[in-house]
Amino acid sequence: MILADVLAGAVTAGFATAALFFLRFWRDTRDTLFLYFATAFLLLGISQLILALGPIPDEYRAWVYLVRLAAFLLILGGILRKNRG
Repeated sequence: MILADVLAGAVTAGFATAALFFLRFWRDTRDTLFLYFATAFLLLGISQLILALGPIPDEYRAWVYLVRLAAFLLILGGILRKNRG
């Protein structure tokens, strides 16, 4: 169980790092695609953190996955917005 906790923490830190990188790219370029990606990775990190903190009852686990769905929809929306012109 200890290794799983370490890996969950590493994944959470990876999501947070990716969010910070995309936030920096957005600050440099002001391209909203980077802002969409930064927000999405922040949401993914938050959902991973919630799952890593401890056992969640099954009736609440769906809400965590809805946060992940929102993150992926943000990525999709950012890509569609960028390609729309």
